Amino acid sequence: MKRFVIIGLGNFGSSVAGALYAQGHDVVAIDPDGNAVDRVASQVTRAVVGDGRDAKTLERAGARDADVGIISTGDDISASVLASLILKDLQVKEVYVKVISNDHARVMRRLGVTDTIFPEQESAIGLAQRVSGSSLLNYVRLAPGFSLQEMAVPTIWEGKTLRELKLRTNYRVAVVAVHDVLQDKLSAVPDPDAVLTDSDTLLVAGLDEDLERLPKSK
Repeated sequence: MKRFVIIGLGNFGSSVAGALYAQGHDVVAIDPDGNAVDRVASQVTRAVVGDGRDAKTLERAGARDADVGIISTGDDISASVLASLILKDLQVKEVYVKVISNDHARVMRRLGVTDTIFPEQESAIGLAQRVSGSSLLNYVRLAPGFSLQEMAVPTIWEGKTLRELKLRTNYRVAVVAVHDVLQDKLSAVPDPDAVLTDSDTLLVAGLDEDLERLPKSK
């Protein structure tokens, strides 16, 4: 079990807080709006009305030495900057910040946060991948320019094995799992000599530009 500190309880912050608590983690949720705090009080370990930019408030809430801090302060960029600095001072091991623009993300990265989260942009990219006619089924950004994607087996790959396809060499991507949809069986360590079928999907990881070069399903 990890201890998470969530600063900012809008739609994003409250959803993350509830999901982490449901997974069995210790979740401290903080927001200056008492109504927002009341809405999540039953879904977290501790809900606190307070200013996430105040070091004493965060320390009293239990932020010191927490495993992860997640900051979601909406359009207030200065609040996210101050909260990040305080969490780092309190020795929080990892700090993630929801950002509202690329400039905001650049500022936060300069401060040395673990990563930035741009939900609107990431959702848009995922949707574009799904509706563009490609074989991609799901998209998860792992780092800027690098993602994990689920794709249907392209027609030209059916009947072949991963060893034959040499995807690392030919496309510079890695297949991290194969999912047999019909049997709902996931092979987390794929057999390189197993024959791919049209009922399989592949979880592939790599640079977005390399994943874009993969053949389409039809």
